[in-house]
Amino acid sequence: MDVSFLGGPRFQRGVGVVAPFDFALDRELWRWVPDDVSLHLTRTPFVPVEVSLDLARLVSEHETLGDAVRTLNAIAPEVVAYACTSGSFVGGVAGERAMCEAMTRAGAVPSVTTSGALLEALLELGARRVALVTPYTVSVTRSLEEYLAEAGVTVTGRAYMGLTRHIWKVPYRSVVDMARRAVRAPADALFISCTNLPTYDVIPQLEAELRIPVISANQVTMWAALRHLGTRAVGPYQALLDESARQGSVLPEEEQQQEGWT
Repeated sequence: MDVSFLGGPRFQRGVGVVAPFDFALDRELWRWVPDDVSLHLTRTPFVPVEVSLDLARLVSEHETLGDAVRTLNAIAPEVVAYACTSGSFVGGVAGERAMCEAMTRAGAVPSVTTSGALLEALLELGARRVALVTPYTVSVTRSLEEYLAEAGVTVTGRAYMGLTRHIWKVPYRSVVDMARRAVRAPADALFISCTNLPTYDVIPQLEAELRIPVISANQVTMWAALRHLGTRAVGPYQALLDESARQGSVLPEEEQQQEGWT
């Protein structure tokens, strides 16, 4: 049967994604991606270490990143994203920049990391005071706070779970409960850390309840990578992605005063 009239498949632009070996939320990343973009995922090699600062260092070594990016070169992505928050903040601001440089050398394309994307997103939102939700231990959470402080961002509150494994199994209800605990003081935004923590469906709910922008690790990673392609991430009613939602998530100054936010 002659099917030449079909013209072949639709052209796809590519985003390469380097994720840690235990990353389990491939489907969540895809939810932010428009139909004309494909994600090409690869993972770092397995190491027998639980979620910790040691693991963050191991999965972000430049040699490991270079090898991972080179596995993507054959399919020629237009940008490469490193989808791991702790792995990209553990070395501080300078370490994050060095990671991007290492990936760009290996792939000859622009590179982003989750923690670098976080700072870009906070700048986009004009947020300098941030509440944090993390599934991490106290030491990993503290390292994230140090990274943000180095970038001039003040952490106004935090809630963490102390997990060292199976983070992708955390239910939405637990994420929402942590968010409510974290936002006890005035904050310009809430950041939900860890690319292995499910967040897509809770973002609009939390923004409506907390009345501030809510951003998450996977969301900012996809947002930043897709910006390099000149296209937008897909996320209805998410303030980072939708300016109308952004306007609706911020309390007027007089209302902030009435609710004790100023």
